[in-house]
Amino acid sequence: MRCRFIGLTFAIAMVPVVANAQLTIDMGKITCGEYLAMPPSQSNDFSAWMSGWFSYQNRRTFVDLLLHQRNIASVKAWCQLHPAESVMYGLQHAVGTN
Repeated sequence: MRCRFIGLTFAIAMVPVVANAQLTIDMGKITCGEYLAMPPSQSNDFSAWMSGWFSYQNRRTFVDLLLHQRNIASVKAWCQLHPAESVMYGLQHAVGTN
């Protein structure tokens, strides 16, 4: 009886772990149209991730918040004209490096 109770307790304790499964997203496949349609909180998170990734790719070891805001504006402006292109492609063209 005790073994059965411990097994049931373990099974119940594992439910929250399974409920928090991870999600994988291919950032290179997100289009400009999808980016522009994101709600502000999601767009901010996405922009921050993209900015960090792009800085890393270009060996930038500093954070310039004004440059970050200008880059977001440039990418969004470029994306307005190219909604079917990937954001990665747009980032390279809008910012002009890489």
